[in-house]
Amino acid sequence: MKFPILASSIVFVIWLAVMIHKSNSSGNKSRESFWEKEIRADATSGKPLDDIAFITIPMERLHPDTLANDPRAAEYVERFTYLSNEKVVNLTGITNTDLKLKYGAPNIEKLMRYDQNYTTLARTLQEYAQLLYDKGHIAEAKDVLEFALETHTDVSGSYRLISEIYKSEGNADAIRSLLPEAEKLNSVMKQHIIDILMDYYKTTPSNTDTVHGTDTATDADTATGADTDSTDKD
Repeated sequence: MKFPILASSIVFVIWLAVMIHKSNSSGNKSRESFWEKEIRADATSGKPLDDIAFITIPMERLHPDTLANDPRAAEYVERFTYLSNEKVVNLTGITNTDLKLKYGAPNIEKLMRYDQNYTTLARTLQEYAQLLYDKGHIAEAKDVLEFALETHTDVSGSYRLISEIYKSEGNADAIRSLLPEAEKLNSVMKQHIIDILMDYYKTTPSNTDTVHGTDTATDADTATGADTDSTDKD
C-alpha cells in the first residue's frame, strides 16, 4: 500500500520542480528585459522638454485673500506663490525609465523635481479647498477644486469634495462630466475615483439618466470603496 503513495509523492515533486523551473525562467526573462530597458534609458542623451505641458498656477482663481487672517490659509497661499515661480508638471503613472527614454537620462533629476512640485501642488489644493469649504466659502472651494481637476489630480478627496458641492447644487450633470476625465487618469487611484463619482452621481436628486449602461436608481450598483487617496498625492 505504500508504493502508490510513494509514486504519487515522486510525481508531485517532479511537477513542483518543473513549475519552479518555469517560474524562475519567466522571472529571469522579466529581469533581463527590465535591465536591458534600463541600460538603454541610462544611455539616452538629453532631449528638449518642449512637449511637456507645464502647469501655470492662476493665483486669482485660488482666492488668496479669502482667509487672509487664517494661519493655515496663509501657509497654503505661500506654497502656491512659491510654486507659481517654479516648473510644475504632472507625471503621475510614468516610470523614471520611460521618462529617461523619452527625454534623456540627463533630464531625469529635473523632471523628478518638477513632478514633486506637482505632488505638493495637488496636496495643497485639496487641503486649501477643504479649509475653504469648512469655513463656509463654498464657491471659492469649488474654484480651487475645479482647477485641481484641470491638472488631472488623482487625489480622491478632491473628487469627493467637489462631488459633494455639485450634489448640494443638484448638479448631477457636473458630476457626470467628470467621469470621462477620470477614465483618462494614469493612476492606481483611477477606479477608486470613478467609484466615488458614480456613487455621488447616482445619489444626486436631479439625476434621471443612465451612466455606462447602469440604471442610476439601482441601489445594488452603488459604487463602494475605501476612502484612500493616492500614495503619491494625498
